Amino acid sequence: MFKGKKKEAVKKPSSKKSASPKGTKKKKSGLGIKLLGGLLLSKMARGGAMELRSNADEVNKLNVFPVPDGDTGDNMRMTIESGIAAIENLDSDDLAEVMKVLSHGMLLGARGNSGVILSQFFAGTAKGFEGVDQADPVALGHALEMGVQQAYTSVMTPTEGTILTVAREAVEYAVARITPESTIRSFFADLVKEMHDSVDRTPEILSVLKEAGVVDSGGAGLFYIMDGFNRVLNGEEIAGEDTSVSAPTPAHPSALAASAGFNADSTMTYGYCTELLVQLQNAKTNVDTFDMEALKQFLASLGDSIVAFKTDSIVKIHVHTFTPEKVLGHCRRFGEFLTVKIENMSLQHTSTLEKEEKDAPDSTPTVSEKPAPAKKYGVVAVCNGEGIENLFCELGTDEIVHGGQTQNPSTNDFLDAFAGISAEHIFVFPNNGNILMAAQQAAELYTDAKVHVIPSKNIGTGYVALSTIDFQSEDVDGIIAGMQEAMQRVTAGYVSPSIRDAEINGVQIKNGDTIGIIEKEIVVSNADRMEATCALVQKIMQEEKFMLTVFCGKDADEAEQAQLQEKINALCPDAEVYFVPGGQDVYPYIFVAE
Repeated sequence: MFKGKKKEAVKKPSSKKSASPKGTKKKKSGLGIKLLGGLLLSKMARGGAMELRSNADEVNKLNVFPVPDGDTGDNMRMTIESGIAAIENLDSDDLAEVMKVLSHGMLLGARGNSGVILSQFFAGTAKGFEGVDQADPVALGHALEMGVQQAYTSVMTPTEGTILTVAREAVEYAVARITPESTIRSFFADLVKEMHDSVDRTPEILSVLKEAGVVDSGGAGLFYIMDGFNRVLNGEEIAGEDTSVSAPTPAHPSALAASAGFNADSTMTYGYCTELLVQLQNAKTNVDTFDMEALKQFLASLGDSIVAFKTDSIVKIHVHTFTPEKVLGHCRRFGEFLTVKIENMSLQHTSTLEKEEKDAPDSTPTVSEKPAPAKKYGVVAVCNGEGIENLFCELGTDEIVHGGQTQNPSTNDFLDAFAGISAEHIFVFPNNGNILMAAQQAAELYTDAKVHVIPSKNIGTGYVALSTIDFQSEDVDGIIAGMQEAMQRVTAGYVSPSIRDAEINGVQIKNGDTIGIIEKEIVVSNADRMEATCALVQKIMQEEKFMLTVFCGKDADEAEQAQLQEKINALCPDAEVYFVPGGQDVYPYIFVAE
């Protein structure tokens, strides 16, 4: 067990299954693996993903706030499992090649800030392995040092006492202990030992962890991954569920067709959403000078909503087309497929058509096979809850990325949303601080529009910022400045049930209490939800606010909403108060004060 506070019921990662070396002089027989190759790395990566999957819930519980929104373990799990899916059919012992594919899969599948940092750590390590088909401990240490460097660079303001510190301290320790007698196993044993100890020290570095009685969740997740690497390296079998990423089990074909309104007499109307990951092959093309513009022009001749970019020797493609077989045939001329996904968009758009028919019963939906004319501005927003999604669409959002607290979208989810918009500039509203980095990572990868990620860290700031956009203005910088200014005037608050006892910021919290949060600070806790909610409203409205929007979640019934509205009107008689059926998860009420 980590040597932290034991009063909490929350478990902390254990290293009892890890090798903790006492020195290089005492080596067990059979530990003399001097070189790390691609096949061994693939096995170790699968073991790391399996180990994290087994402990993801435990990592989720290492949440500073005692609210049911911990998702670090799930974010990191889905990130590394996306990498595992990318190497699933890769049978190569070339270390550089395997690491490239693994890290690129993680890059596209990265979720949450911890997942993005993890993907950047692996991406930097992949750069360190360039041109290396097998690595000795020195080369391994150098690559991991590059991984640490890139992970730090990916964060605008790096915070110590987090996953960054754990990665850095562990790599520094392992590298410092390399000797001429070192092996890959002795290196990983040192790495995992120090990683465990570093996680244990995070509360001493970051006071908020110490106050909450937990270690850093991102650091713990990284420990479990590397512990899985180490255990496989030492010949252990890690029991658990298969970590490969697969699609949900489909319904019976006839049921699927019936539900989509697509049958033997139907006419293909929408085409196919076609997505590929192509590993370019030196035997088929010049990988270094591969012409992406020519590929994009070819894809444009077959369809629209195109995303196409190259990372090292791997090409990511997304296109809506009536002839996916031509896309496959053309791309096969240059390489081999790592992943292929083709979906009939008639199945995808059934709910959209039904909604259009419901909203406009006298109109006949029409479909154009050509891409919509390019416009000046497009908007992508992350939302959770039908009411909130509808409101953002009414304000001009083109593409909704479904997600929020505990449901963080991936980098690839954002890329797919960007592809659905034909605009010169795209404004992105992550609406959650833990989604911001994935949005920024996607913006850096996308090349068919200028993507501006607006740092909206909650629904409130995103809602207010979006409402300020003048879609007729030609001044992009002015629009962004206006949104930034508007967000500074907003105060957002939330109520949530507590899932454990705690004392944070001087507030005594009991398991089952309702807690009130303003931005990132718990300001109230009460056994009575209505009293806690009203106390929160009073604190929010103290800052000379004149307008209050209340987004009501799934857990807020009509009777309680009516009672709350009456109390707020009494508490804030001069304020304009609007209740909106948000339908969000986790938080019964979200307050946006202006």
